[in-house]
Amino acid sequence: MDPIPYIIGALAGLILGGGLAYALLNRILQSKADQVIKEAEQKGENIKEKKILQAKEKFLKLKEEHSKELKSRNSKVQALEDKLKNQERNLNRDDQQLKDRRSRLKRDEETLQARLKANEAKHKELEKTQTQAAKLLSEVAGMSVDAAKVELQEQILGDARAMAAQQVQDILDDARSRAQQDAKKVVIQTIQRVATEHAIENSVSVFNIASDDIKGRIIGREGRNIRALEAATGVEFIVDDTPEAIIISCFDPVRREIARLSLHQLVSDGRIHPARIEEVVAKTSRKIEEEILQTGKRTVIDLGIPNMANALIRMVGRMKYRSSYGQNLLQHSREVANLCATMAAELGLDTKAAKRAGLLHDIGKVSDEESEMPHALLGMKLAEKAGERPDVLNAIGAHHDEIEMTSLISPIVQVCDAISGARPGARREVVESYIQRLKDLENIALEQPGVTQSYAIQAGRELRVMVESEEVNDEMAEQISFNISQRIMNEMTYPGQVKVTVIRETRAVSVAK
Repeated sequence: MDPIPYIIGALAGLILGGGLAYALLNRILQSKADQVIKEAEQKGENIKEKKILQAKEKFLKLKEEHSKELKSRNSKVQALEDKLKNQERNLNRDDQQLKDRRSRLKRDEETLQARLKANEAKHKELEKTQTQAAKLLSEVAGMSVDAAKVELQEQILGDARAMAAQQVQDILDDARSRAQQDAKKVVIQTIQRVATEHAIENSVSVFNIASDDIKGRIIGREGRNIRALEAATGVEFIVDDTPEAIIISCFDPVRREIARLSLHQLVSDGRIHPARIEEVVAKTSRKIEEEILQTGKRTVIDLGIPNMANALIRMVGRMKYRSSYGQNLLQHSREVANLCATMAAELGLDTKAAKRAGLLHDIGKVSDEESEMPHALLGMKLAEKAGERPDVLNAIGAHHDEIEMTSLISPIVQVCDAISGARPGARREVVESYIQRLKDLENIALEQPGVTQSYAIQAGRELRVMVESEEVNDEMAEQISFNISQRIMNEMTYPGQVKVTVIRETRAVSVAK
């Protein structure tokens, strides 16, 4: 057989297989190239998206930082604006205050000018009086020796009569005190360590009446009588539906007692009108003053304390109508005096001096003069004026550690004062703070120029202020009311509101004889 055809066929097969293999390989390579290109394009898209996302994040971050910075700047600008507004308000307030001060200074200048004119008038009157005195002296100088002797004798005789009358009165007062002391034969209980009697002061009193018809007479036409009673006594009369009773309300027991006794006398007499009310209140006030003096004398006699000045005896009597943290001041002082005498006797010290210091340790609380001194120092000052011993003075002034203790009885008085105040049920803090608030209200009003009287009524919700009509005009009265209200708002703590009423009254009185 001829092999050539087979060789040719094999070669043709090889050629055909190689062409097919080439075509297949070329197709495979083309597909791989397309895949690689596609993957490259996809990777490029991913990188592009990633870069865009990073750019957006960076943009948002920068935007946020810019926003924060802008917000911070805006807050700083707002703070500066607020500060400028506050400064503007402060400047406006200061300007208003300056205007008010200028107006007050102007009014004060006008007042000073008026006083200056009054002083000039008084100076002229004084010069006139001096001229008359000089004229009288010249007339006396022209007198004869005998006439001058007669004139001098009459003058000396008049002075001697006055001095003798005073000495007689002092002797009579001392004799009455000694007679009462000898008659009563008081035995002082010096071993008593805790007093059995004590008093808690109330702020109201109940006045009983026979029938409700009397209430109308007490009130008067259009309330004239009751307003006159409140103005004269400084207390509040509560006339309500309570049968056969009128409530008298006031934190000051002296005023309350004067009001009760005055009302009793008016109801008993039957003549109730403003003029009669003023007369009865004045008489009752004098009666209470006499009772205060008698109470002081009885206390001194009962305790066996001799040779005490009348001024101190009067202050001791006033203790009856005062309280300290709800504890009656007179009972407290008597209790301290007895405790001091007992302790001094146990230690071998002067019992009379200790008892004297114990009784007088709180007299600064009942002083008539207004002072910013502590009551211990004020009491020491008053006792010094009355001629008390140095050891007693030191005990009075040092019982609250205001000064150094130099006397042996000083710590005794301090300890006994603490014992009396610490006794269970002796003191009541709430009432004392209420009373102190009412007193502070009245003292704020009394510090204003031209104010004569002030009364806190309606449980401290109203303050009545009486002013001198000659010293205070209508404009000054409004200014006083405003100043008092401002001081109350700035210096005190109180519930609700306080109404300040300034009353300016002019009276013309004539007597027909």
